[in-house]
Amino acid sequence: MSRAFLVVMDSVGIGGAPDADAYFNDGAPDTGANTVLHIAQACAEGRADEGRSGPLHLPTLDALGLGAAVALASGDEAPGLGAAPQGLWGAATEISQGKDTPSGHWELSGLPVPWDWHYFPDEQPAFPDHLTRLVSELAGTDGILGNCHGSGTVMIEQLGEEHIRTGKPICYTSADSVFQIAAHEEHFGLDRLLNLCADLAPHLHEMRVGRVIARPFTGEPGSFRRTQNRRDYAVRPPQPVLTNWVQKAGGRTIAIGKIGDIFSMEGIDELHKGEDATLMQHLATQVDSAPDGALVFANFVEFDSLYGHRRDVAGYARQLEWFDAGLANILPRLRDGDLLIVTADHGNDPSWAGTDHTRERVPVLGAGIGPRNIGRVAFADVAASIAAHLGAESTGPGVSFL
Repeated sequence: MSRAFLVVMDSVGIGGAPDADAYFNDGAPDTGANTVLHIAQACAEGRADEGRSGPLHLPTLDALGLGAAVALASGDEAPGLGAAPQGLWGAATEISQGKDTPSGHWELSGLPVPWDWHYFPDEQPAFPDHLTRLVSELAGTDGILGNCHGSGTVMIEQLGEEHIRTGKPICYTSADSVFQIAAHEEHFGLDRLLNLCADLAPHLHEMRVGRVIARPFTGEPGSFRRTQNRRDYAVRPPQPVLTNWVQKAGGRTIAIGKIGDIFSMEGIDELHKGEDATLMQHLATQVDSAPDGALVFANFVEFDSLYGHRRDVAGYARQLEWFDAGLANILPRLRDGDLLIVTADHGNDPSWAGTDHTRERVPVLGAGIGPRNIGRVAFADVAASIAAHLGAESTGPGVSFL
């Protein structure tokens, strides 16, 4: 039998989305956004030398076909990424009407989002009165803080001291369909925050808000820091997805990172969480030990959470180079018959305006079946291809490129 590994580099887009002009950051369309290209250009020009230096160095990803995928997606060549592909390579285009994590992951798993998500307006207050009253009631407070669009780290920096003083939760949103609540682990209580989000989530899901996210933090004014105890309460997929298909075929599904949160543990047998460095260790362990017929589904979020949203080009470059080195350690450990696909869920160009995701095509890079140019494919084709590799029945719209 065979095994499959689906690895999502969260937000590592490669430009070229045909509908980028319909998506915006700070009022400017995402037309021309290209996460990998612009990072590579900054590195080549010496504009990303904090903690690293020189051209972007991604020998493993480039050998699989990353540079070729950038050119295929956008028509532009990324400096330093010119290797002849030795793996499966192509570029995937999303059709779901969102550039967020659930939309991208659901579609990669064979389910384009079947509805329009609800988004909160970029104005203050951002939330309707009935919602703020509900949050206050559930939290046991006489109000909330924030009530606006904002960056999580900025919200904590600006409102953390008032939050400690008043006990009111910090509530904010973004261009994604999301309701985020930040609270101090000691002063407010981690369990209290998680329970608040869990109790609130069904009400938000009825509104077609994709996720309620708990954003715990610690520290004192001037030195607040978010912790690894984040928890996403996401809408459950309304139809079977790749994880369900694999289970139905008798395979085991193993999630790494926030995959469990994204799919509300739908079709998942086993979950491993942690920081990206820990997740790479989990992935290596599963490459060594996952049983025949298994799907290992991993998300590496720190490209997005630590560097994309914070518009940190050098940090994003460092993370790409770190991931590349980790992948180089994993690929030789694959067994005969294994398929490993590396892809992304959306873009988050750190050179772009604003702080939100960018609408982009994503790379599809594969190891285990030799060189193959799959061209431009659909997100859902990834799910269909993995299902075909594992002998599972696909019930989504995708077509296998294997």
